[in-house]
Amino acid sequence: MTKGNHNSPDLKSGKGSKDYSKYFDFSDAKVISEEEGKVTYRIKGRNVQINSQPDYKEGKRRGKEEIEVHYDFEIPEEMQNFGVGKYYHITTYGCQMNEHDTETMKGLLEQMGYRSVADRNDADLILLNTCAIRENAEDKVFGELGHLKNLKIEKPGLLLGVCGCMSQEEGVVNRIMSKHGFVDMIFGTHNIHRLPHLIKEAVFSKELVVEVWSKEGDIIENLPKKREGMRAWVNIMYGCDKFCTYCIVPFTRGKERSRRPEDVIAEVRELARQGFKEVTLLGQNVNAYGKDFTDIDYTFGNLMDDMRLIDIPRIRFMTSHPRDFDDKLIEVLGKGGNLVEHIHLPVQSGSTAVLKKMSRKYTREAYLELVRKIKISVPNAVLSTDIIVGFPGETDEQFEDTLSLVRQVGYDMAYTFIYSPREGTPAAAMEDNVPMSVKSERLQRLNDLIKENSRIINDRMLGEVVEVLVEGESKNNSQVLSGRSRANKLVHFEGPKELIGTFVNVRITDTKTWYIKGDIVVEAAAVH
Repeated sequence: MTKGNHNSPDLKSGKGSKDYSKYFDFSDAKVISEEEGKVTYRIKGRNVQINSQPDYKEGKRRGKEEIEVHYDFEIPEEMQNFGVGKYYHITTYGCQMNEHDTETMKGLLEQMGYRSVADRNDADLILLNTCAIRENAEDKVFGELGHLKNLKIEKPGLLLGVCGCMSQEEGVVNRIMSKHGFVDMIFGTHNIHRLPHLIKEAVFSKELVVEVWSKEGDIIENLPKKREGMRAWVNIMYGCDKFCTYCIVPFTRGKERSRRPEDVIAEVRELARQGFKEVTLLGQNVNAYGKDFTDIDYTFGNLMDDMRLIDIPRIRFMTSHPRDFDDKLIEVLGKGGNLVEHIHLPVQSGSTAVLKKMSRKYTREAYLELVRKIKISVPNAVLSTDIIVGFPGETDEQFEDTLSLVRQVGYDMAYTFIYSPREGTPAAAMEDNVPMSVKSERLQRLNDLIKENSRIINDRMLGEVVEVLVEGESKNNSQVLSGRSRANKLVHFEGPKELIGTFVNVRITDTKTWYIKGDIVVEAAAVH
């Protein structure tokens, strides 16, 4: 498998607003040993074993190395019962892909004998599965590490690991090595299957073990997973090759690699057999699925067509890129069935000029034409999106273009953000000349418009009957049940707890901005 090259611990901080160079004091670092490609340093009084470190240049490179698929994964025999009598706790930040990765890590740990615990104070192993998409996500993680330092002092035997997208960043790894030496493991997104080996190395060496692959590895097919509830994530591909100028994901997740269709189909069929009610197909850009296949002509549209034939009530997907959303997929979505009508279609900006600076590779007009085609094929389509405000150089007029596009499309919901520079990305080197006060004001105006749209759409649903997958009790009232409609609407209603995990039909009687209320239509209640 392809690994990143190991480097000396004086990595560059890269360019960007978040400068971690002040943390890089390795003047007292000494090489303790070098063997089999691993280097052990003495840094700040702690031995640090570096198997491999992140490298932005390697992470950006897109070679033509063939990606192999492996079906022979096994927990090392000596680690199969290592966790018996021990407990783990994983805190997950960020996107659904991270949630899916956490399911895999839970599966690995439980095959080693570990058991989950809700209170991390009772854990023998704690992992922080991190997100690097915005600066405040990183700040939360470093804040958590500060809290965990005291727990580590109280429990010296506690094993503490940092993984996920933040670990793929050069500056983050250096900061942890320099200022958070009580951490025991740092690993990234490409080598989750190595977790049992890393635990073994960290425990028996008593060293901070750093193993971050800058280049993506092969696809490991039979990794265990621990899924909970009635909804499941299924990863159909890894990585992203779009290199939008603001985005760190192509660096942290590697190049686009698609799972074989027969493996995806087999996994979804097994989930249907186990009784799961809803599956979400995941990828950084699901629309690029299959474009890397050299032996078959099989795209995301083909995969979705095959999903229709599987006896599972609902199939969703995310996240899609407008640039790769083709006519074949639109045609298949129009067939309906278990393919839900909710489509998440990130636009990021309504200005063609800003989209060009973002390197999104489509125009405002092309996006609107795509929306038009989708609504023709799927008349009841419900669209949500992602939007960034305050991108470097964004003018008042360009922001108004975004507002007008939001009005024209009529989004049901949107994830909205103030632009956050990411170290190593082209946008981080652009002049960030939009004052924070202006960014905040634009975000507020955008959110107000999104709320207005959402409320109008919800109000139109009064009296309608919608199918709801009952997920559990309402967070705010244990006497009320809540669930999601096919359009991903949050629906609250009263009913017996026995309905959790089933489908019911609910007539809408009241609407709010972000959720709707209703009554069960008893004669039409359906249990799948």
